[in-house]
Amino acid sequence: MSEAASSAVTQSFLTVHVGDERFAFPTSDIAEVIRPPAVTRVPLGPPSLLGVANLRGAVMPVISLRGLLGQEGGPSSKSRVVVIDRGDPVGLLIDKVASLGRAALASEDAATDREGLAPVRMVDLDTLLAKDFYRFAHRPHRKRSSAVHGLHEQDSAVQNKVALVCFAVAGQDFALPLASILEVVTLPEDIAAVPQTDSVMLGVMALRGQLLPLVSLRELLGLRKVGPQSGGKTRVVVARVGKGLVGLSIDGMREILQLPEGAIDPVPTILTRGNTEAQIQGICRLENGRRLVSVLSTEHLFKDRSLVEQIVSQTEQNQDMSRDAGPSVADEQFIVFRLGGEEYGLPIGSVDEVVRVPDTLTPLPKAPAFIEGVMNLRGNVVPVIDQRRRFNLDGEGERRRERIVVVRIDQMQAGFIVDAVSDVISIPRDQLRPTPDLAADESEVIDRIANIEVEDRMILLLNPRELLDKAEKDLLAAMCEEASERPPS
Repeated sequence: MSEAASSAVTQSFLTVHVGDERFAFPTSDIAEVIRPPAVTRVPLGPPSLLGVANLRGAVMPVISLRGLLGQEGGPSSKSRVVVIDRGDPVGLLIDKVASLGRAALASEDAATDREGLAPVRMVDLDTLLAKDFYRFAHRPHRKRSSAVHGLHEQDSAVQNKVALVCFAVAGQDFALPLASILEVVTLPEDIAAVPQTDSVMLGVMALRGQLLPLVSLRELLGLRKVGPQSGGKTRVVVARVGKGLVGLSIDGMREILQLPEGAIDPVPTILTRGNTEAQIQGICRLENGRRLVSVLSTEHLFKDRSLVEQIVSQTEQNQDMSRDAGPSVADEQFIVFRLGGEEYGLPIGSVDEVVRVPDTLTPLPKAPAFIEGVMNLRGNVVPVIDQRRRFNLDGEGERRRERIVVVRIDQMQAGFIVDAVSDVISIPRDQLRPTPDLAADESEVIDRIANIEVEDRMILLLNPRELLDKAEKDLLAAMCEEASERPPS
């Protein structure tokens, strides 16, 4: 045996079991061996991709070695994840670890070793991964740009519209201009009460290292006390008040709308003579006037100027603390929704509206299976896509909570049905990670991943331009044009 061959046989390996087979990894390729972590499932990935996990701030794809080998079976109590160093970490789920040290590799024609076990075979990991993951084999140069770049370029019709965030308070619908809202988050469990304050002030809450004054919007508007919507979680609208920030407690988020200015009527004079004077700036008519939404103004929401001064003072203190800690990191704003138990996000600049699913959708003849039909959105024909079916997810969403996220893609609007819209959130750029360089094909539907370690939360960020391919865009545009020209039945 040659010296090179002898070295290859006697070098140090990690030996693992996968089914009835044993495989060896050179220890020089291995970063660590860990217990199977919690994973976030990734839609449209190959069957061997279990999902992505947080590894000390890095986004790590977790791949089933059984799946790569075409075997069935899932994890057990002895399963481990072998973390391979490929520039970025790659986790391989194996059944169990056999040994660590020098190992004699069997010849190709060996059926068993001297102990009657399956022979130990060397893993050609790069070749194995290339079978399921296109980009791992080809590794093209991936030019990444901000997901928000270019998405604020909208036509003049959109420019003349008002963007509103609608929410529920005490069983009524209200809205605030999107421009005055920083984000919408879940009410935290830990709230610090502030002594000697009235019922309007709930206390202060922590928001990414800063203290935020928390106000009950129900008390501020003098509404009757009713509980939050059944099954819903209380949320907080983080709004700008002058130069300060305040958290407004609401019962639940409804929609995000882009309405023509003419769809918002001034408040009738007779209604502006009481405590609500100037707090409600307008009323918008939805669903042909069957539903009314009161539009609030943060500038006139607080009549108690001392409360406003307290809010501004608290915000300025937080800004001073942030400057002392170092330069602030720019944030990006996303709309977060749930689909099949996972959280997804879209850049807020790409979303025109978030609306309820209408009672009926007009079917499109000869449309692809994932097209539910079209809806009329204030005179525009918008195709509606079942995103669960699009991502090959099992089950169905809860119909009353489902929403349609209307996205503008290359001058065309398309609506995507999601299980629920949960947050409008600002995420610091240092918490945004590129997706691992592993994909089944050339698509880049998931553009980045928000890895928020403090909240133990991972959000898959979608690239709106990749939600439909070119052929689908052309097909939908033609179908919608035909549907808009068809006389109503």
